[in-house]
Amino acid sequence: MLEDLRQGPRTVSELGHPFGMTLAAVGKHVAVLETAGLIRSAKRGRVRSCGLVAGALSDAEAWIAEQNRFWSERLDALTAHLEEPS
Repeated sequence: MLEDLRQGPRTVSELGHPFGMTLAAVGKHVAVLETAGLIRSAKRGRVRSCGLVAGALSDAEAWIAEQNRFWSERLDALTAHLEEPS
């Protein structure tokens, strides 16, 4: 669903269509994504549209980058230690 929303706002029906989901099931997914702060939805008449929240994953991205740096350094140090002659 998030991948579909990268292309622009989608209705709840449009989000569920590729997955063959009921509107109720899509609504539950949308609620979870909204609670997580990843998307926003708005209802206009009987149609609910959803869109991505810009920068919503930036904290997660920063944490992953930090973990990547940390573990790369640790594994490089382990490799160097194991390659040292006895």
